[in-house]
Amino acid sequence: MGKLTAMGVKNLTEPGRYSDGEGLILKLAAKGKGSWIVRVQANGKRRDIGLGTLADLPLGEAREAARALRKEMKAGIDVLAEREKEALVIPSFRDAAKLVHEEHKAAWKNGKHQAQWINTLETYAFPTLGDKLVSEIEGPAIRDALSPIWLTKPETARRVRQRIGSVLDWACAKGFRETEAPMRSVIRGLPRQPKKQGHFAAMPYPDLPAFVTWLSGRSSVGRLALEFLILNASRSGEVRGACWGEIDVKKKLWTIPAGRMKAGTLHVVPLSEAALDVLKRAKAFRSPVSDLVFPGQNPRRQLSDMTLLKILRDKGDDYTVHGFRSSFRDWVAEKTSYPGEVAEAALAHTIANKVEAAYRRTDYLDKRKPLMADWASFCSARNKRQNAG
Repeated sequence: MGKLTAMGVKNLTEPGRYSDGEGLILKLAAKGKGSWIVRVQANGKRRDIGLGTLADLPLGEAREAARALRKEMKAGIDVLAEREKEALVIPSFRDAAKLVHEEHKAAWKNGKHQAQWINTLETYAFPTLGDKLVSEIEGPAIRDALSPIWLTKPETARRVRQRIGSVLDWACAKGFRETEAPMRSVIRGLPRQPKKQGHFAAMPYPDLPAFVTWLSGRSSVGRLALEFLILNASRSGEVRGACWGEIDVKKKLWTIPAGRMKAGTLHVVPLSEAALDVLKRAKAFRSPVSDLVFPGQNPRRQLSDMTLLKILRDKGDDYTVHGFRSSFRDWVAEKTSYPGEVAEAALAHTIANKVEAAYRRTDYLDKRKPLMADWASFCSARNKRQNAG
């Protein structure tokens, strides 16, 4: 028989703890307001487990709940662990990926990699996996996410597969799923990828003046970014991540920090008049909340690489964005007398010969200035003729 009575509980007014015996305790906050707890021994420690509120649980029902809980404990059921498991909020793949990105990005020195890691998942994984709970994602769902790009974009697909695996492994470590990512079974469910192509499809350089004229015919952030990329023979990530703080208009220089360069070395780009004109037009899209020269739809984020590729596809061309660097290199070799090492410096290529690299002490900046001016003049030749006419 308990110490408390239904009438006695109803008439209690003084806040405090009232024991009914056998571990059942009423925590009274005010008259008619309080909660029931039961005190038990778990793993050698005394623990209090909540049963419910006084309003929802009359004295008789509280006693029954306490007896049932003690019975479970005696049967070896870890009630506390079961409750924690029930209380665990399983995140969606989208939310889990963002948490993994936040936890790990500080360890990634390369800002380009930080952005690419989450951007590839947003583009290729979130459409099919984003709303699924991480506890529910198995091999077939991962395979379905990768299938559309597995053969057409093999390198990207492999990176997406690895990043999906990282998110699911993290979820397993956090207790959100029972197993790590089933990536081995995913591979078995996908066809063999084609061998990696050695070159990027490049637009023949004689076609570039007409293309640049078409490109500058309409104004958009994407078109400006692509024109700037062509004029400077830059990589997509270098241009999409360009910030106004890197630009010195007076000195006509664009200084790309080492963290954004593929080789991990600071690179200085001499800006032609045509490139400076692109920057002048880009100011119309400058955002007060971002320092990006070519901001995305969310001004705090970069343009996606797909934005630039889509411009080429809209034109009906099957060339790649990266291929414009090859167009530049071919033009230098076939139409100019500039030394090959100057062109390589303009492309920010690393020197394969370690001995030569150790002795080279110049970045050929002074020689690259006329080279890039001549390249811009060539690319803009058709525009100049049209304006003159």
